[in-house]
Amino acid sequence: MNLNYVICHYAEIALKKGNRGFFEKKLVDNIKTALQNQAPDSFEFVKKISGRILIKLKGNSQPSDVLKNIFGLAYFAFAIETEQKIDAIENAALELIKDKKFETFKIHAKRAEKNFPLNSQQINEKVGEFVLKNLKKKIRVDLENPDIAVFIEIAEPYRTQCDKAKSRIELRSGAWADKSSFLYLEKIKGPGGLPAGSSGKGIVLISGGIDSPIAAYFSQKRGVETIYLHFHSYPYTSKNSVKRVEELIGILNKFQQKSKLILVPFAKIQQEIVSSKKIPEKLRVVLYRRFMFRIAEKIAEKEMAKVLITGESIGQVASQTLDNIKAVEEAVKIPVIRPLAGFDKEEIISVARRIGTYETSILPCDDTCSLFAPLHPETKADIKSVKLAEKNLDIKKLISTAVKNIEIKEV
Repeated sequence: MNLNYVICHYAEIALKKGNRGFFEKKLVDNIKTALQNQAPDSFEFVKKISGRILIKLKGNSQPSDVLKNIFGLAYFAFAIETEQKIDAIENAALELIKDKKFETFKIHAKRAEKNFPLNSQQINEKVGEFVLKNLKKKIRVDLENPDIAVFIEIAEPYRTQCDKAKSRIELRSGAWADKSSFLYLEKIKGPGGLPAGSSGKGIVLISGGIDSPIAAYFSQKRGVETIYLHFHSYPYTSKNSVKRVEELIGILNKFQQKSKLILVPFAKIQQEIVSSKKIPEKLRVVLYRRFMFRIAEKIAEKEMAKVLITGESIGQVASQTLDNIKAVEEAVKIPVIRPLAGFDKEEIISVARRIGTYETSILPCDDTCSLFAPLHPETKADIKSVKLAEKNLDIKKLISTAVKNIEIKEV
C-alpha cells in the first residue's frame, strides 16, 4: 500500500487568530519552494486543508529530509487516502497494519468534517472492533501504551480552500468536492517555530565561527528572513573566511532555501584605528565592533531589515561582557537581537553538530576581529572613554567608504 500523501500539522500557527491565514500561506509556499529546490520530482501538489497541509506525492517518494527542516511544521506523516465511508476506512486500517508485528494497538481518529455520520470516539470503536475481528492474530487494544497506533483524519472537502473558482453551491452539492480520509502510523517530528520569512528581515553578522550560524538558525526558526553580513580584512587576511561563510550559508539554506551575502571590506577601518596613537590599544576590539554595527545599520536601512542579529553569548569572550555589549550597542539605534545570549559553548556546539554547521565552522581561517587585536583587551569599556577615542577618527567617511565598496552575492 503506497503512502502517497503527506499530512503536515502545525502548532503555533494555529494560535495566530486573525493572522493565521498569512502564516498558513507562508508555510505552504515554503514547503513548495523547498520541495521544488531539493526534491522536484517527489510531489504533485501542496495544499492547505482543514487545519493542516496536504502534500500529494509521486510514486514511492518520501522527502523526509526536506520536510524535517521546514520551520513551522510540528509534525508530518506519510499517509494513505481512502473514501470518507466507514467501511472503506475500516478496510484501509486493516490493510495498513496487517503485516506489522504488534500485540497491542489503538485507533486515534480526528474528524474535521463534521458532517461525517460518526464522531471521533465512534470511529475509534468501529474501526478497532473491525481490526480485532478480522486480523488473524492475537492482539488487544491498549489506549495508553500501544505497540502501534492507527491515526485517522476525516478531512473537510479540501477544494473548498484551494479552488476559489468553484461556487459555494457546487461545494455544498458535493458535485466536485474531494471528501477524503487519511490514515497513517507514524508521526515524524518537525522543527516547530514559525515559517521562515514570516517575521520580516534581519541582518546576521556572520563571522564564520561556530556561534553566528546558530544565531541565524534560531532567528530563522522565529520566522526571520536572514541576510548575512560578513566583514573581511583582505588583503591582510586570506579569502578563506569568505569561502567558509559561503559554505555555512549553503548549509543554512536548507531552512531558508536562498540567501543574500553582503561582504564588507574592513581592513581600512582597522588600519585607521591601529595607526592612531591617541586610541588606547585595549579599546580596539570595542571600536571594531562599533563600526561593524554602524555599517550593519546602514545596510539594514537599504535592505529594509528590522534588526541586527549576532552570535554573542554573555561573557563568553572579552567583547561579550555586559559592559562591552552596552558600549558597542550604544553606537546604533536599530534593535540588536542575541539569540545565544544565555547559551554556554557546549550548548551551542551541540546545536551546530545537529544542524550540520560545526565541521565547517571549525576549519582554520583568519578572523577579522583578531587582526591587530590587543594582548589585553578591555572587558569593562566605558562609553565616555570610547567616544573620546572615536573623536580621533572620521567616522562618517570610514563608514561611507566601506558601504560603497560592499560586494553582494546570492547564495
